[in-house]
Amino acid sequence: MPPLSWNVSEIFYSVQGEGRHTGMPAVFLRLAGCSMGCNFCDTKYAFNKGTSLNSLQILVELAKYPCKTVVITGGEPTEQDLPALINVLKSAGYIVHIETNGARDCDVSQADFLCVSPKKVVAKEMLQKADVIKLVVGQQTDLKEIEKYYPYENEKTTLYLQPLDNLQENIALCLKLVKQHPSARLSVQLHKMLNVK
Repeated sequence: MPPLSWNVSEIFYSVQGEGRHTGMPAVFLRLAGCSMGCNFCDTKYAFNKGTSLNSLQILVELAKYPCKTVVITGGEPTEQDLPALINVLKSAGYIVHIETNGARDCDVSQADFLCVSPKKVVAKEMLQKADVIKLVVGQQTDLKEIEKYYPYENEKTTLYLQPLDNLQENIALCLKLVKQHPSARLSVQLHKMLNVK
């Protein structure tokens, strides 16, 4: 039986630029394809098909880097066989973080960390599993929409507000909202400030 394969947009080594693990070195495994197609997405190039890599090829690429933390991102990872990919990585000794829009409920029980960043649609089951719920906030954001995520906060799950494109007016808005709801956290995109991938 041939090894499973996934459509991969890119694999690169950098630091986590957002949320709870900001500044942490990680290998990013960006899967290709996303049916959501948000107009503000900063990785539109990952909407394309990508390159088909099997599990062995992925592990060979990951082994080029000295880091044992892998962030599976996209595109949208749940549009491919994410549970099988998590299993491959965990069996190889990797710490696995997932970044998803959460539109589809998916078995991520083997993953070490789950960040759900809701967009047009989100499955409440994914919100209940999340370690972090990350909301992108801009001037057009319906602020009442943010409040519907407050009930999902608990000892495990933290709400992060991320200013769209790190624009100053969006940073100011997020700061105001975090001060009004102090259990939330501010997440600026460090990698954009540092001009790194």
